[in-house]
Amino acid sequence: MASGVTVSDVCKTTYEEIKKDKKHRYVIFYIRDEKQIDVETVGDRNSEYDQFLEDIQKCGPGECRYGLFDFEYMHQCQGTSESSKKQKLFLMSWCPDTAKVKKKMLYSSSFDALKKSLVGVQKYIQATDLSEASREAVEEKLRATDRQ
Repeated sequence: MASGVTVSDVCKTTYEEIKKDKKHRYVIFYIRDEKQIDVETVGDRNSEYDQFLEDIQKCGPGECRYGLFDFEYMHQCQGTSESSKKQKLFLMSWCPDTAKVKKKMLYSSSFDALKKSLVGVQKYIQATDLSEASREAVEEKLRATDRQ
């Protein structure tokens, strides 16, 4: 079900700055006035994952957000002793259990509009608490898509 929420141009521009130009590490999106997805926070390139988690929750326990992160990790192919650095973009829908039902419904029904406008995201993650959003949980989901 589509919510009729649109994606602002600044979301797409900021996404391209992360994907192509590597200008930022992450961006936090929010739905403004139940009408448009907009940029709330941009994390500079040397930001850590913990800062991303802090910013995605900054709005409080009753609020939902979307977050895009350029995740880096070391990957070792089977049969080799060399590790290579991998980068994957993931888009997270952060809807804590403590958020109101109407808010959660708006964010979940608008997630598709954001997915469609950000072409090239490798993984979509839905998180309702910190255990699902932790660096370990996210890295496990991203590694699951690696070739062995």
